[in-house]
Amino acid sequence: MKLTSLCQLAQISADTIIDARAPSEFALDHLPGAINLPVLNDRERAEIGTIYKQQSPFMARKQGAALVAANVARHLQGPLSDKEGAWQPLVYCWRGGQRSGSFATILRQVGWRVEVLEGGYKTYRRLVQAQLYDMPFPAPAVLLDGGTGSAKTEILTRVAAQGGQVLDLEAMAEHRGSLFGGGVRQPSQKMFETRLAAALIKLDPSRPVLIEAESNRVGEIRLPPTLWAAMCAAPRIEIDAPVAARVEYSLRNYNAFCDDPALLAEVIEGLRPYHPAASIAHWLGMAGQGDFALLAESLILQHYDPRYARQQKAHSRRKVINLDDLSDLAQEQAAHALNELLQGRGTVGTE
Repeated sequence: MKLTSLCQLAQISADTIIDARAPSEFALDHLPGAINLPVLNDRERAEIGTIYKQQSPFMARKQGAALVAANVARHLQGPLSDKEGAWQPLVYCWRGGQRSGSFATILRQVGWRVEVLEGGYKTYRRLVQAQLYDMPFPAPAVLLDGGTGSAKTEILTRVAAQGGQVLDLEAMAEHRGSLFGGGVRQPSQKMFETRLAAALIKLDPSRPVLIEAESNRVGEIRLPPTLWAAMCAAPRIEIDAPVAARVEYSLRNYNAFCDDPALLAEVIEGLRPYHPAASIAHWLGMAGQGDFALLAESLILQHYDPRYARQQKAHSRRKVINLDDLSDLAQEQAAHALNELLQGRGTVGTE
């Protein structure tokens, strides 16, 4: 099979997409929906490479063939043992060469109709890079803005559930935005880009897409320049809610920090470069005494809101959705208002 466009991925008729590369290669990035059945594990791959360099290509191929045969035998007796005769897999490796070719040859001998991806993962990766770095952003972008604790991420999800077109960058990057949103290991930059490219090719270019306002980094993940340029030029819709409502929402959504004093103290210590020692000591004292509501309010007013206000100076005019609280009902109503705005029907305040 020859892949010339990412849109072809939706048309692949294979029952299973098999990544024959080593587990570390698969973990870094892989085709959407692929499973990992390595013909050489990481140790074996390094071993064959050493033999190739220090002994001879012939000895490397000989030893490699033995390892591939043993590993494919395990796959046949394990993950592939329940596959019927009509099963049709697509196999790929790094360049569509020896690893996927060897795997496919054995599978064909069983009687299965096997396809090999020409050019392997390398060809797919070039298409992802072209989509993200060479092509313009494919739909009109609108940013969802608001201070910390204003339920932007949850409202974005509700907009999607109500039929709106959204791009959830935090979900793709596995990061929730603020210092309190970390703690989960993020995917690699390549894996994030695979997720982003898959989402972009599904966008309807005739409809606006709602994106939560971010910096050009989400945790450790960098946003591609074309996406960042579209976000910088996009109109903004702000969720505005009282501080008390934002405190309550934050406590509900970041309650794991209340149950882990050491983790909470570590996050507060991370603010030390931005605030005087007295402020850090004050916040640590609140955390130690369990004054979590006062701590959340203080962090919002003294750390997050001043930074948000500085960012907004470059965006003086924006539409605003005012909420009295951040209950489920209020979030649903905000999502409805956002969808009306995206469709050109809604009317809300402007600043």
